[in-house]
Amino acid sequence: MNSRISWVGSDRSYVDELNYCQVGRVAVGRFGGNSSSGQDKNEDGCLVWTDHDWELSMVLDAHKTAESADLVIKEIKQHRSILECILEKPVGEAIGALQERILFIFQHEDFRQRCQEVTGETACLIVVRKAKYVWWFSVGDCVLYLIHPDLEVLGEYKQNHLSFYEWIGKVNTFDAVVPCYSTGTKELRKGKTILLLTTDGLIECPNTNFHSSVEVAKRMKGNTVGEGVRQLLSEVKENGVRDSTTILSWEIDIEENATMPSDR
Repeated sequence: MNSRISWVGSDRSYVDELNYCQVGRVAVGRFGGNSSSGQDKNEDGCLVWTDHDWELSMVLDAHKTAESADLVIKEIKQHRSILECILEKPVGEAIGALQERILFIFQHEDFRQRCQEVTGETACLIVVRKAKYVWWFSVGDCVLYLIHPDLEVLGEYKQNHLSFYEWIGKVNTFDAVVPCYSTGTKELRKGKTILLLTTDGLIECPNTNFHSSVEVAKRMKGNTVGEGVRQLLSEVKENGVRDSTTILSWEIDIEENATMPSDR
């Protein structure tokens, strides 16, 4: 089984085509949109690396062309050895070092100059799980969900929010005086948690209620992760979505106790 994948929609569009594969623990689902609704290209992208105790996953949603998504993926791949060395550190060191390295990559003058040479720009969501912690870095409108009973009972699913007017590429948040992005860290609860990253094609699909996190979670529960991803993409296709949708999802079983309030 492969432990790495990188893809951009300009390589293969998957228009009118559902595609699934497994990369280590991570289920990868891609659908390029319906040509009957006017779609003729796919500007999404994704990257997955997995190891024995961590996963690094990234989804991208570009517009105008897929060049910006391709550029970001290639840049991250150039730093693979450094990022993998960081991920081999103890989790307390790794999380902080990850954020420093990602910011270094995106703020570097050479990278920002190459961004000016592409057509279009991209949203980008990077998610890393190591031990019982999840860290994410988000520019734009891709979404991370965590699905676990302890969080569901409190109505918590999405870990980041749709943040519009943020991109990397020709229009580049890292060229601003103050770059705009969001990051976060979350302790996973004891037991099984499903992690799911998606581009906004899922949320914006017509004739569905996938704008509701509860409905997304329903499709993932009671199935294997792969079956859940297939169901989501099948419904997207059946409902005539034009936009492309890329989903990455996997399940982690944590044996350690998680933080609880002092009165329990």
